[in-house]
Amino acid sequence: MRLFVAVLPPTGAVRELVDALAPMRELPGAERLRWTGVDGWHLTLAFLGEVAAEQLPELERVLAGAVSGHGAHRLRLAGSGRFGDRALWAGVDGETRALRQLAEAVTTAAAGVIGEGEAFRFHPHLTLARTGSPRGRRRAVRRHVVEELAAFEGALAPFCGTDWEAAEVHLMKSEQDGGFAHYESVRSWPLARRA
Repeated sequence: MRLFVAVLPPTGAVRELVDALAPMRELPGAERLRWTGVDGWHLTLAFLGEVAAEQLPELERVLAGAVSGHGAHRLRLAGSGRFGDRALWAGVDGETRALRQLAEAVTTAAAGVIGEGEAFRFHPHLTLARTGSPRGRRRAVRRHVVEELAAFEGALAPFCGTDWEAAEVHLMKSEQDGGFAHYESVRSWPLARRA
């Protein structure tokens, strides 16, 4: 199974972002992007890669322990950014330090079971769209893609959603179907409630 650990934004936060993206999907170049499915929006804490089924019980046990030491925290989707000419994302504001500490804890716990996962430097974001493969692109085409992504990034930059409580962590399974990723929550654990 291809697995990762994530926090899922609530329906209200997703709806706000969908509304903010609606006019952007009419901008020139929007049809050339591969927009991520709203039902799969998540904040990745750790990529685990391929995990053998027999490792799953121990992985679940150590992740439960790692999560139990962390409390719920307030986040909001806000701003935008891009990864070069590859992807457009929405940013995350609020108690991101707590989110970063949670990401470090689950990454360390998982590594004790499955070894080092895929190289991943934590940067809280929600991926909105991807471009095609950069391999083989001519320099002029790459420059055009970067300009288009920069326009989308600028259009979304003022976005600031309502804050919400990140109160649960999910172990997610990723499956490819016809070139599109589908995600399913395998297990979830609550974060400690605030007093």
